[in-house]
This record gives sequence, structure tokens and C-alpha cells, in this order.
Amino acid sequence: MPGGLKTDLYELKMAASYLRRRMVADATFSLFVRRLPRDRGYLVAAGLEDCLDFLEGFGFESEDLEYLGSIGFGSADLDAFRSLHFTGEVWAVPEGRVVLANEPLLEVTAPIAEAQLVETAMLNFVSYQTTLASKAARCRVAAGGGPVIDFAYRRTHGLEAASSVARVSAMVGFAGTSNVEAARHWGLTASGTMAHSYIEAFEREEDAYASFAADFPDQVTFLVDTYDPVEGIRGVIRLLQRTRHPGRYGVRLDSGDLQALARTARAMLDGAGLQEVSIFASGGLDEYSVEGLVRSGAPIDAYGVGTRMGVAADHPYVDTAYKLVAFDGRPVMKLSAGKTNLPGAKQVFRDEPGRRDVISLRSEKNPGSPLLERVMHQGRRLRPRPALALARARFESDLAWLPESALRIRGPRAPLARVSEELNRLSQRTLERIRRHSQEPSA
Repeated sequence: MPGGLKTDLYELKMAASYLRRRMVADATFSLFVRRLPRDRGYLVAAGLEDCLDFLEGFGFESEDLEYLGSIGFGSADLDAFRSLHFTGEVWAVPEGRVVLANEPLLEVTAPIAEAQLVETAMLNFVSYQTTLASKAARCRVAAGGGPVIDFAYRRTHGLEAASSVARVSAMVGFAGTSNVEAARHWGLTASGTMAHSYIEAFEREEDAYASFAADFPDQVTFLVDTYDPVEGIRGVIRLLQRTRHPGRYGVRLDSGDLQALARTARAMLDGAGLQEVSIFASGGLDEYSVEGLVRSGAPIDAYGVGTRMGVAADHPYVDTAYKLVAFDGRPVMKLSAGKTNLPGAKQVFRDEPGRRDVISLRSEKNPGSPLLERVMHQGRRLRPRPALALARARFESDLAWLPESALRIRGPRAPLARVSEELNRLSQRTLERIRRHSQEPSA
């Protein structure tokens, strides 16, 4: 669906004003994160593919224009919007890559009205999905190699949000999702056990276990803490010793002292000769609690994380900006206190571990590999939407690049990118020009 109205009103007003004045020269806008949230040593780029889908379909339908006419836009504005679609190009950091403060995640170059109108959507897709991917990455790192499953579906802020959570968590290494539609759509592993209501529907807890094992004999994870987790584990042991089904089995702990219960469960299962039965933990987990369980040596084989990951509970946003950095061949920058930005179209170069990223002008050559790639030209993708496995491979590579201090769950220290000398010089010249012109009287 064309997304002409999927923007803020002031974007439409600015675009109309540009078009009335025939301001149609190319503008470059840069989307970046000013500063990382507390307790984030890095961010994971996400949202680009939805941005590109949006840009390819951008435009106005008849009913869009009718509505704009009803809220004050004139017939000339509506005629200009009628034929407007995105014709520009995009340079961006591919999804799954680690990014740092002030590094552009995405840069849009297009006639200024087009580039202005898509600001809201670009910020929405990138800000939200980068926030989620970065939170999920920390959960994955905290698990220390143990599988992590997305259990966030019922607590995310809408069904579309749940699909994004499933996708970006898979991007950073989650082993599966409870979200069946997302699993189908994105080619993920669907994962699920049983709810307390299933146990409660049977007169005896052990009857519930026996019924579920009979209906799904290949792989069953028994939820053991509906009433008393120790008694629940005993019931599972009796069932498995009695039936000896050939499938894979596990027990799920969803409440209480998970460390102590996991140790108790492991001892009971091993003592019964059921060493192959795994232990799955869930219930309000996030990277902090998962790290604590791993550090304690709790014998937990896999984790389900939900609400706190799915809404990035400790910091549910990133400080993104989409700023004009060049117009009609002229570099521009904002000088507001605490909100300055670097002028010009840019590139980021990443070298071997231990060396700082370099933010430079796009025209520069620097040691290392460039992070931003040209992904759209003349309003069309330069390649189809890639497989999610490629984004995951990028994440794994960049994870190895990060220093240990950035990977810490508590008190991480984010690496800082440096600015190239040429970009610094351009910034100084632009600053001086702006200050000089601001003191000149209007013609």
C-alpha cells in the first residue's frame, strides 16, 4: 500500500512548501543514533528491509489526496503529491551488523520533498527494530551459548510488533519462537510446550503429562510448576520410567528460585537414570537474570525470554535522528546544543578488532571495510530481500569484533568511533559558513 499518509503532518507541510517553491534539488538525510542507551555496549542494525519495501511502494492514492484536501492542502499541493513517489537512492548498514553512536545506519538521497516525506517511516522502522535486536542480542550473549527462545508474542505492543521481535531475535541467534505465524513467514523454528491451564484441565497432574506425551510423542517439555515443582518432576520421572517413550523430553521451570529448582531437577532426573531429559527455564527472564543463572552454574539447558525482551523493558527506545546533511551540493549541519551532527554523505570504515571505526565522508578511502552499502537506486532495490541467515552471519562476525568490555551485560563500555580529519575539516568549514551567513541581513 502506498504510504503517503504514513508520516507526520509537518513533513507534508514542509514537502508542500518545497514543491511550491520548486525546490527539487537532491538532499541527503542521515539516520544515526546520537548516544547509546545506558547498559548498551553496542547496537545491532535492523529495520532496513522494511524501509526499502516502504520506499518502493511510496506514493499517494486518491483517498489520501481527498483527505489532505479536507485538512487544508490546496489543489496545487494535491496535484504535486499525486505524481510523487520515491526516486532516490539509499546507502545503509546491512541488517545484523553492529553499529555505534553517531555512525549512520542509513542515508537517503533524493529530491528534498521525497527525502523529507519518508523521514517518519525510516525512523520508525530503524529505531524500533534496532532497539529490539540490540536487547535480544544481549539475551543471547548472556546465555553463553545455550539456546534462547522468543516467548514475547503475547506481551509485545501489537501483532506486527510480535513478528518483528521474532525476526530480529532470530537474526541475533535465538533458536526459535513461540509465534507460529512468524515462524511460517520468516522460516523460523516454532517452539512451544504447554500452559498451566492444560495441567489444570486434568484431575491429576500426571494424567496431563501422560496425555500430552501420547499426543506428541516425538518431543515433549513438561511444565512442572503448576502446583509443586518437586512433585511435578516426580510425576514426570514416574511417567518416563513407566512408558519409556523414544522421544526427546524436557522439564520446564517457570517460577520460583530457578537456580535451586534446576539443581534439584537435575539431581532427581540423573538419579532416576534420565540424564537425557533437559531443563528449560522461563518466567520473567531477561539478560540480567539469564546471566545470573549461567554464572551460578545452574544446570539449565535452554531459556525462554518474553516480555522484557519483547518490549526492551529497561530501555525501550534509541536516540535516533534523521538529519539533513547536504542540499543542492551544499553541506549542512545542525548546531543546537547537544544535537549537532556531521555534514555530508558519509561512510564508516571498520578494521580489525582493537581498532576504532572511522566515520568519514563517503568519497574518502580509509583502511578497513566500509559498513554502508548502496542498497537502492532510482527508487528500486538493488537486490531482493536477503535470507535472514545472512544477517545472522553478519551479527556473528561483528560479535567477534567487539571487545569484551562492550559485551558485558552489566556496566558495558561502548567503543567510540573516531571522525576522519577530512570530515572534521568539512564540519569546521560548514560551521564557519553557517555562522557567517547567520550574521548577514536578509536580502
